[in-house]
Amino acid sequence: MNALVVLLLVIHVLASLGLIVLILLHSGKGTGVSSMFSGMMSPTASGTGIIEKNLDRFTIGAALVFAVTTLLLMVTYSPGG
Repeated sequence: MNALVVLLLVIHVLASLGLIVLILLHSGKGTGVSSMFSGMMSPTASGTGIIEKNLDRFTIGAALVFAVTTLLLMVTYSPGG
């Protein structure tokens, strides 16, 4: 395995773990990051709308990194040598 494949594998594993954590942080049926940080306050009073938007952006970024590394590994990795 060459250094590029090892680097891509490390990035791929980190992106997948990050994606799992970020997806679990998303709100589902009224709970999630917004309730964790603000309790019962409204989204406009606590600023959790910004937190949710940034969480969406990070999740999309991690998904894009995961997709790109998947495609690059598909092209560069050869199991026989």
